[in-house]
Amino acid sequence: MLARSPIRSPGPFTRAFDRFLLNRAAMFGLSVAVPMLMIILSYPLWWRFLPNDIDLMAMNSGPTATHWFGTDGVGRDVFARVMEGGRISLLVAVASTALSGLIGFLVGAVSALAGRWADAISMRFVDLVMTLPPVIFLLVLASITGTGIWPTVMVISLLSWPLLARMIRSRLLELRERDFVLAARGMGASLPHLLLRHGLPNSIDILVVYTTLQIANAILLEAGLSFLGLGIAPPAASWGNMLNAARSTSVLEQYPWQWLFPGGALVLAVLAINFIGDGLRDAFDPRAELN
Repeated sequence: MLARSPIRSPGPFTRAFDRFLLNRAAMFGLSVAVPMLMIILSYPLWWRFLPNDIDLMAMNSGPTATHWFGTDGVGRDVFARVMEGGRISLLVAVASTALSGLIGFLVGAVSALAGRWADAISMRFVDLVMTLPPVIFLLVLASITGTGIWPTVMVISLLSWPLLARMIRSRLLELRERDFVLAARGMGASLPHLLLRHGLPNSIDILVVYTTLQIANAILLEAGLSFLGLGIAPPAASWGNMLNAARSTSVLEQYPWQWLFPGGALVLAVLAINFIGDGLRDAFDPRAELN
């Protein structure tokens, strides 16, 4: 008789993916985020107006068949500016999340795997950064670096990495006592080898959840900085500076489309990404294995 091949149980990532698919809020967030992303990225291919095109015959015009979201006080198409603001917010969020993720992973992993002195020094530095008042720290950094996309990326990145560093350190402190890591150390493995061969693969779940939630947080931070005039400066479009331009009482009362659409896009994007992030966090939760 032929021996039956053993049935292979699904791996942890497969089980996490299955749990994610069963999360209704996460699926709702995905169903909102994916079409929104596709529209934002592809709008220059099919929309007739550019963000800074001026239509002098349609200043402060309400939504029409020509201008779906209406126009602003100088005749610029609000739909084009909302889409362009989404592109800029996405660029800032992804770039700042990638940079803060790299910094947080390196600091946390080096702290856990490089020895006692490296751990003490890096964690005291993390504690120092985390004790700074975040709002004041954010405003000071923004005033120093100035306005623009890349200064905004730098400000958000420098504010966002300490929490990830602590989570990575906590994970890898347990990992460094396992036999395969001790064996690698005994064979003379270098710190870069330990980081890439053992630290990174065992931190993927933390990095995935952090990336998703941090993108939503970065979009909010960029909008807040731009609203205060410290992020993306006009005439470049941003959800934050569009809300800033529409903050006067006359615009709020007479031309609501000038703040309603950028504000709605901001809320919808952040909620959808947060739903996805919460779903990923629940899917990767080790306690879910026991259910």
